Amino acid sequence: MRNHRWIGHEAIRRAMRLALVFLSMLVATAHAGPGAHGPDGEHLDSPSGAAAPGGLRRLPDGSVSVPKLSQRRMEVRTVLAKASESAATVELPARVVVDPNASGRVQATHGGRVEAGPRGLPLAGQNVRRGDVLAYVRHHPEPYALGNQQAQLAELRAQRQLAEQRSKRLAELEGTVPRKEIETARAEAQALAERERSIGASLSMREALVAPVSGVIARAEVALGQVIDARDVLFEIIAPGRMLVEAATADPGLAPRIASASLPSAPEASLRFIGAARVLREGMLPLTFAIDAKPGAALPLAIGQSVTLIVSMRERTQGYVLPARAIVRNPANEPVVWIKSGAERFIPQPVQFKTVDANTVVVTQGLGADNRVVVQGASLIAQIR
Repeated sequence: MRNHRWIGHEAIRRAMRLALVFLSMLVATAHAGPGAHGPDGEHLDSPSGAAAPGGLRRLPDGSVSVPKLSQRRMEVRTVLAKASESAATVELPARVVVDPNASGRVQATHGGRVEAGPRGLPLAGQNVRRGDVLAYVRHHPEPYALGNQQAQLAELRAQRQLAEQRSKRLAELEGTVPRKEIETARAEAQALAERERSIGASLSMREALVAPVSGVIARAEVALGQVIDARDVLFEIIAPGRMLVEAATADPGLAPRIASASLPSAPEASLRFIGAARVLREGMLPLTFAIDAKPGAALPLAIGQSVTLIVSMRERTQGYVLPARAIVRNPANEPVVWIKSGAERFIPQPVQFKTVDANTVVVTQGLGADNRVVVQGASLIAQIR
């Protein structure tokens, strides 16, 4: 009996050991292999609910978990959204153009060969002052015209010498010759001398190209010895602090409703509305704005640059006024704001908005009263995966 009992207990122990081995095998197969991913890109080989390094993680519902310590490091700031009103705005395509009162072009009135000025040929980007000599153009007449001028110069030289000799003889006979004849001969000799000098100077004449305004050389298309034609634009000068922005609209009634304007690409620039043209250009009505910048301020703008102009209207619109940096894009390229729903949880909320100026937007749809919106650090939260 004892042997039978011992054999029974041994069989039970063996069965239990086999069951434990089988369960351990089941548990091992329940875990995914290293590097396995789920349909949403999550790591299946990591423990369920494990947080990413630093505690940052994106939850299955699209929200983001950001611990308090990470929020301080990312300098996340939130505000309580409150409904208010702001000026209605319109975005217009525009480009930067020169101010005709603060720019100029340097052209030669006649063709010739380019020579360096007193300080050499100016380069693009160099500062010049009004009246500075930028270069010289030495004129070269045609061979036939040059031959005629040289022949005329020789004839005038001979006539001038004869007139001077006659004037000298008459001066020696003063008292016997009427004074009137002496003065006439002297005047004739002087006139011939003036004509000789004038024609002689025209044979080696050069034109000084002078800066019409003070500013910066925007374009320089000359080289030493270059032969140019009349009316060729050799230099273009602009004043960097005096530029215009020309926008275009298809609404003729927009101009009387404009209150102000701004450039998102140059928030420091102050725009002043000058007026609207009364003639359509390619189906659009031009609107002109002057850029008022501080003296010496370098604006990130260039002549001919295409920009987006934000025009504020006199009408008001209802919504939630937020900083422009609060608006970010989700993976579907939709504008969203991040709403703080808990101490460490942030939810992306799709919205519709209008731009008020370079730094401010107004959300017209998507937000509700008492939503706590992230106004600083939203772009960093959107990068959490």
